[in-house]
Amino acid sequence: MEHKSTILSKLWVTAVWILTGLFVLNLLGMIATVITSSFSTRWLGTWLPAGLTIRWYTSAWEEFQLSEVLTVTFQVVALVVFLTAVLGVPAAYALARREFPGKRLVMLLILLPLLVPPITYGIPLATVLYQADLAGSMAGVVLANMVPAVSFVILVLIPFIEQIDPRVEAAARVFGANTPKVFLYVLLPLLMPGVLAALLLVMVRTLAMFELTFLTAGPTSQTLVVALYYSVFSPGVRAGQSIDAMAVIYMVTTLFWLVIALRFVNPTQIVGRAKH
Repeated sequence: MEHKSTILSKLWVTAVWILTGLFVLNLLGMIATVITSSFSTRWLGTWLPAGLTIRWYTSAWEEFQLSEVLTVTFQVVALVVFLTAVLGVPAAYALARREFPGKRLVMLLILLPLLVPPITYGIPLATVLYQADLAGSMAGVVLANMVPAVSFVILVLIPFIEQIDPRVEAAARVFGANTPKVFLYVLLPLLMPGVLAALLLVMVRTLAMFELTFLTAGPTSQTLVVALYYSVFSPGVRAGQSIDAMAVIYMVTTLFWLVIALRFVNPTQIVGRAKH
């Protein structure tokens, strides 16, 4: 009986690995197809394109006004990161250091934007922003993206803050340091790896956030991911290679910041801490 159970367990593990491998191969195949298409002169009904060129990147840059789109994208990302740091770091510190009635409920409410799909709260949030005449502008896009971003910063920073011995802060106060000095000269250097990790991940999330940006962006406040969507579904005849080139630019931009972020934080540690 035990031998049979061991065999079934091995078969199950093998099946999971096979399915995972097929999924990864399929994903890599789709990415490779998009990248190859973005460099192809013509690719119809053959295994390989007829030739290679980079002119589709020039075409996409001019046709989709990528210089303006990228400028808006990085402005939105910079504002979201800065404002999220201003709000999220003190909130994370307070939640990590203070105990009060209803703390678990407060944590649940704060982390709720990370637990539900963005579209579920994105529509009512966009409605409020439109009523306040903020939607359709960069301010509306920034405010919408800050909702999950602040929650994410709190989730990432709490484990880093909990690892700092409170006696370090107490010792600094004993020697005459006030609250600003304790924060600047004691806490901030110790928290810097966590702050960098949180803000880099917020940057990646904001670059990739489609739903909230799509619901609140106007013609002059579209980020790269929303502009990519409109390039695919807007009316008119466009070369597929130009759209693929735009998709590659988006993938490279997001992947670059994701790789940097993963050098500062271990996602497994974040998930493990969150469960506690």
